[in-house]
Amino acid sequence: MKKILSRVFALVLVVVVGLTGCSATTEAGLTGNYRQDTLTLIETLRGAIELPDDSPDKAFAQSEAKQQINDFISRYRRDGSLLKLSSFTTMRTALNSLAGHYTSYPNRPVPEKLKVRLEQEFRRVESALQREV
Repeated sequence: MKKILSRVFALVLVVVVGLTGCSATTEAGLTGNYRQDTLTLIETLRGAIELPDDSPDKAFAQSEAKQQINDFISRYRRDGSLLKLSSFTTMRTALNSLAGHYTSYPNRPVPEKLKVRLEQEFRRVESALQREV
């Protein structure tokens, strides 16, 4: 009897894990449309970067930004067709820079030099997305 219950439990566990792993929901509201997801992420990150340091929402905005960066990269890094696009490589560079700052210096504001660089890269990504359409 114990052996049968053990096998039934294992089967149920495999089915549950399989179904939740194959669900059609996307991470953090990503639509699967690379262009739209990229533009949405850029706007979100600009908002998080530009929040004043004394804002009560700053910590929440930074944690949301880190989560969205992780979700974006996890979704699109395996897509071979995107790896050749200049918008993707530039976006990945910007995301790595910002995520690195948030990870290494979670309590410090984003330096002005990094803000300027990120804004330049975000503009390059937006113009590259316009060309790639």
